Amino acid sequence: MALLLTYGCHLRIQLSGFILRQTIQKWEGPIVTLASDKLVVRTIDDKLEIEQSMKYEEVVTSRTLYEQLTTTTASFPDRPAISFQIKSGASDKKATLLWKDFRAQVSQAANMFRRYGIGETDVVAYILPNCLEAPVVLLAGATAGIVNPINPLLDAEQIGAILRETGAKAVVTLAPFPKTEISEKVSKAVAIAQTVKTIFEVDLKQYLSPPTSLLVPLLRPKRVGGHSAKIVDLNKEMAKESAELNFEEAGGDRVCTYFHTGGTTGMPKVAQHRHSGILYNGWCGHSYMFTEEDVLLCPLPMFHVFAAYPVLMSVLSSGAEMVMPTPAGYRGEGVFDNFWKLVERYRVTFMIMVPTAAAALMQRKVDADVSSLRYALCGSAPLPLELFRKFEDATGVKILEGYGMTEATCLVAINPPHGERKVGSVGIPFPYTDVRILMCDGDGLITKNCEKGEIGEICVSNPGVLLGRTYTEERKNKGLYAGNQFLRTGDLGRIDDDGYLWITGRAKDLIIRGGHNIDPALIEEALAAHPAVAVVGAIGQPDAHSGEVPAAYVELTSGASVTEEDLMEYAVAHIGERAAHPKFLKILPELPKTAVGKVFKPDLRKEAISRVYGEALAKAGVDARIDDVREDKALGLIAVLSSDDVIITDEAVNSALGRFQRPWVWAD
Repeated sequence: MALLLTYGCHLRIQLSGFILRQTIQKWEGPIVTLASDKLVVRTIDDKLEIEQSMKYEEVVTSRTLYEQLTTTTASFPDRPAISFQIKSGASDKKATLLWKDFRAQVSQAANMFRRYGIGETDVVAYILPNCLEAPVVLLAGATAGIVNPINPLLDAEQIGAILRETGAKAVVTLAPFPKTEISEKVSKAVAIAQTVKTIFEVDLKQYLSPPTSLLVPLLRPKRVGGHSAKIVDLNKEMAKESAELNFEEAGGDRVCTYFHTGGTTGMPKVAQHRHSGILYNGWCGHSYMFTEEDVLLCPLPMFHVFAAYPVLMSVLSSGAEMVMPTPAGYRGEGVFDNFWKLVERYRVTFMIMVPTAAAALMQRKVDADVSSLRYALCGSAPLPLELFRKFEDATGVKILEGYGMTEATCLVAINPPHGERKVGSVGIPFPYTDVRILMCDGDGLITKNCEKGEIGEICVSNPGVLLGRTYTEERKNKGLYAGNQFLRTGDLGRIDDDGYLWITGRAKDLIIRGGHNIDPALIEEALAAHPAVAVVGAIGQPDAHSGEVPAAYVELTSGASVTEEDLMEYAVAHIGERAAHPKFLKILPELPKTAVGKVFKPDLRKEAISRVYGEALAKAGVDARIDDVREDKALGLIAVLSSDDVIITDEAVNSALGRFQRPWVWAD
């Protein structure tokens, strides 16, 4: 196909099943890139035709995030890019960066990082809640060097471990602020890591109005020391810099971000991402859905790939606006109660959510004009069928379920906005993403290519997969690739006859009862259909006879009243597979969740191990207690025991616990 490109022209490519329009824009300089409008992808055949008609290099031509920022700013300098409000009310103070302001601040921050010694291979971490500075630092850090977002909800030891793993030279975090311990945790973490030379602080006081802002100095906690890093004010230092980049970005694609995965277990793995993979996420979002007219409400944290890539990078590519309500997002005070009013305030067209957020929103009345909303993008975990239907019926908003993972620089597949949405599937792989269902041995040798409809491990190849170097720690990449071509996701799934991907479980989440594999989703889907149930987490708890048996943990909807016995009866009646009937069910005030609202099953497993082992010790008359259940690199979860009885022997403990699969150790 011959293509003629000239400055300022519109190129329209007509292919069967989809339309692509490309516009060339210029930014007072030599950088020229292409910005794609929406692709109308309805079927797997449309995806394949795109791949055959255009090379990936022809559709994503920006070399770096900063080049894409420059292109978008040239097109929409006076349109809003990022908005943030520290309180959740629909009339509370908000702060907005226009695209020209956003680019200026990214330039200033990148220049500042270079002045403080951050080169292309140096790491600047940020440990921040949501605020305008978070996306600025993300782009600036990736421009000056390598940026490493870190979850501020982790404890100091975990943060310190990640800083030590990445060798971070600088950290951006909060100044001491009322009702948050982030500054204190970061100080302790920096003392552990010792590689950090500079701490750049952000003061949230700037987002408050009197009289609240006047109280901050009176309530501000004291700064914790214990480290030798220099502390400076981020915004004051940025103000000293030019609003144009004062250094030249190096040519070639390079690693520019580190995102930790796991981390919350105390054993962080750090994934590496390149400019090309990150920009691919932006291209996917822009080409499928977003234009400069769209507004994305994103109450997810900017240290998570879902917010940083599919959301922020789609905004970066399209010129749309991203709105962040409160520093804590969905966890922020009043966010769920005010959510629909915030949709009305910003005229939101796309909302970003996870299943637990959808469940919480369904406990609130839709009390505002939400007619601007077109879609809800949902990820992180499967959305129960009953919740899917309930949400769409209540809001009139279409849900698009998708799939991605940190190791693949996020996006993999989505239910096509213009095609059939198959409830329960995660849709069709994006163009230039190849998904295979394979069976592999521990070294990644492919033992079987699964047929259509057959369940195996989901394996992915796309511009976001960094073969051989997914993790910074080389040994963690061993066995991670299928046939040295595809990233092994660890997720189980199948592809149907129409090319739709279905996730059937997580390999490590499978409940293996006496050699029989049980998908926890079977239990979770059944219990989630009960009207009193908001959230469910099913795991395998230790069992001396079968290795594991199913256990279910339930969080109820607000005001609901139901007993554990009633729910157990309901589960037995609605779970067709007898082996999957829970042997234990517990109602909790709130299930443990990750920062993006996904049920955090490691905590449930720890509770189960502690409970089952404690009961076994008591039954055997062994006077020992379970102090902790911790993660061990080699052994996985292990029980940590202690006792006041000095004559208790290992043999006595083994008589009680030796039949269980999970090991135990004495406390130090």
